[in-house]
Order: sequence, then structure tokens, then C-alpha cells
Amino acid sequence: MEPRTPPPPDVRAMTAELLVLDRTLGARHAAPVALRSVRAVEAAEAAGAAVADLTGPADLAEFFEVAAWILFDAERHGPSYRLNRRALALTRRLPEQERSIELLVLSVLSMQQAHLALPRASLRTSSAVLARRDLPPRVAALFHVREARAYARLGSGARALRALEAAREMSADGPSGRDPAWSWWFDRAELDGHHGLVLADLGDTEGAAALLHAAVASDGGPAYRALFAADLARVLARAGAWRDTDAWLSALAESAPRMGSVRALNSLRQAVAAVGEGRRVPRGLRGTTRDLAGLLARELPRERPGEGEVHPPSTEPPESR
Repeated sequence: MEPRTPPPPDVRAMTAELLVLDRTLGARHAAPVALRSVRAVEAAEAAGAAVADLTGPADLAEFFEVAAWILFDAERHGPSYRLNRRALALTRRLPEQERSIELLVLSVLSMQQAHLALPRASLRTSSAVLARRDLPPRVAALFHVREARAYARLGSGARALRALEAAREMSADGPSGRDPAWSWWFDRAELDGHHGLVLADLGDTEGAAALLHAAVASDGGPAYRALFAADLARVLARAGAWRDTDAWLSALAESAPRMGSVRALNSLRQAVAAVGEGRRVPRGLRGTTRDLAGLLARELPRERPGEGEVHPPSTEPPESR
């Protein structure tokens, strides 16, 4: 008797678990679970289970996208990129009216490209989506933000600010009935935070700090929004605003052990490094950053060479359709 093919994993249940972990604890706690879940799905596929057919390509695409997002925020860019490409391939098997998850995948890919210093690739991804007709308002606003971040990294300040203006206009009326359910997190705080980061890239430290403060002050957001608080510290440190940097880093030292976003912890590391490279740094701030550097080393040990894939393959960005 031939051995039976094991039943496929419960993809919907795994997706739900990952979403709860990511929202409450953040990516560094959710990433190991995401990787185990992906291995379970891939083992089932290797054993002959047609997981996409048995669970439905939409459910499997959502699972891969959620895992890819978590791995992105955990700075595991190789597996994140691979899973987003799998999610994208699955969405393109769906009927047109069921393919909104494709836009979420492309949004994360565009953000990842900018994060990895590939702004031109990020701009191509976002601009291709914005060329589509009849995008839901919140989705269009989101991709204008992605566009703005890429333009800012390229030094195109006027274009970046125009893209942000378009994003604010399209989101001014709040959620619409056409917005997909997955876009719930793109709210005023999210827009303020990214606007602040655009201004930081353009050299407007004062404007960046004001908007990042506004984003941080908003309650009820997902765990990854600790990134805006860490980015505020980084912006202040790079500007040499030592008094504000000391106050902000002292406050963040208490919350850093609870930060679930590896990107946020790495941003704090950059703030500490900026202080270390600064001139006329007050002795108290030197002490604050020394203590924080020790805390970060305990919370997030650096990967040894060969442990984990940091960057995605050097390929062209995926076509938007």
C-alpha cells in the first residue's frame, strides 16, 4: 500500500496566528513562527500535496504575503523577497475581481526596494501601479507615499512633495467603500510618519521631527510603528540636536526591549552610531548611548556571516500586471 499524502497545513489558521503575533509582539517574535509555517507548507508541497489547489490560491497567496511582510520587518530580506514573489504569482491565477492582495504584495516590494537602497526599482514598482485606472483612494494614496519615498531617496524633492500632496488629497476623506480590507493600517499616523521620513531624506530635520512626533503620538497602531519612534531618534542624532536626542533615546531605552520591529532596533543602532560620530556630544548623551548600545547588543545580536540571507536577489522589480 502506498503511503498517503499528508493533509495540507491549515493555511488560514497559520495566517491568522501570524497576524496576531505581528500586531501584538512584532516581527522579531513572529519571524521564527513564520519560517516554521512556511517550511510546513513547502514540506507538504514536496510530499505531493497541491496546497494551492486544496486551500485555494487566494488563501495561500495571503499566507505567503503575511510571512513575507514579517520577514521584511525582521530584516530577513532574502526569504521575504522569495515569498512575496510566490504570493505575486499566485495572485495572478485569480480572477481580476479577487486580486486586490496583489496590490499589497507590490506595496511591500516597493517599500523593500527603497529600504535596501534601490530607489529606482522602488519607483518603477510604485509608478506601474499608479498607472492603473480606477485604483481605490487609499491604495492610490499608499502608492503615492511609496513614490514619494523613492523620489526623496533620489534627491527629487519637488516630485517627492507633489506625491505626498496627492497622497494627502486622496486620503483626506477617510476610508471609502472601495478600499480593500487589508489597507486598514494606512491611516493619518502612517502618512505622517512616512511624510516625516521623506522630509528627513530631503534635509528638513525640523519638519521631519514634527511629523514623526505626530506619528508616534497616535495610539493603537501595529507593533512595527515603533519604527517611527526609532527613526525620530536617528533623525535628531544625525542633525546634532543633542538635547532632544538624549531625551528621546533615554525614553526609548525603556521600551527598546519590547520593540518587535528589527528595522526599528536597527534604526536605534544608527542613532547610537550617529552620536558616536558626532562632535561636542554632551557627556550625559555619551553615557545614554553606551547603555543603549549594550541593551541593543543583548536584544538583537548581529548575525554571524552565513547565518540568514540579508539581501534579495539583484533582479528587476516584478511587473505590476
